[in-house]
Amino acid sequence: MTTLLPESQNKELEPEIQSQLNSFGSQLRDLRLRRGWTLEELACRSGLSKAFLSRLESGGRQASISAALTLAKIFDVSLASLFESPMAKEPCAVVRAANLVMKSMNGLRYTPLSHAGSSFNLQPIKVTVPTSRQGDEHYHHAGEEWIYLLSGALTLSISGHRYDLSPGDAAHFDSRLPHRLISTGKQDAEVLLVASSMADPGPIALPSVRESRAIMPMRLQNFRPLHPAPFPSRPRQSQPRISKTKR
Repeated sequence: MTTLLPESQNKELEPEIQSQLNSFGSQLRDLRLRRGWTLEELACRSGLSKAFLSRLESGGRQASISAALTLAKIFDVSLASLFESPMAKEPCAVVRAANLVMKSMNGLRYTPLSHAGSSFNLQPIKVTVPTSRQGDEHYHHAGEEWIYLLSGALTLSISGHRYDLSPGDAAHFDSRLPHRLISTGKQDAEVLLVASSMADPGPIALPSVRESRAIMPMRLQNFRPLHPAPFPSRPRQSQPRISKTKR
């Protein structure tokens, strides 16, 4: 049997619910601008019309569950974070060593070092690349990555080039390029990795449905990485540019 809240209690909840609905548009606009996307680019990525997205950002429309889920997937954020009030965000996200949880995916072991969600743009992760890792799949996704080799020996294969790294070496690259981490030493390679969306998307264009990630973002627990697809060439000038699951 469903228990209904007293009418007075329902009225007390209404301002909070309305506040969350009102924050959706500002959150959406903030996420879009932080990635340097126009409304046209977001419309192309999401399949939603530019006019509809504009009204969502201005608060003139309320998003359906389908539209909200689509946008959460596009921005790699949780559905709940789209309705967070900016005042509800913690100014500092601390992850205690005792609470770290190691995960595994596509032959990699990794530990997320932040659970800040959409509050920040960086995604720091500690990655272990086993020497026994099999396969040669290369992955690509919107954004950029910075890696720092803590121990072991590592080869970064990226867009047809190979870069050999020793402990203390770092590499920074456009993660839209097909890339893979390969442990080449006698022991597993330990890597500190920081991923982020790109401030200036530049000319390289990959539709979101073509993305492929070796490590699943923690905000997309149910999103499976796609099988790597051939890396497309730069679109011709006369064609509309389309910008925009790890390693």
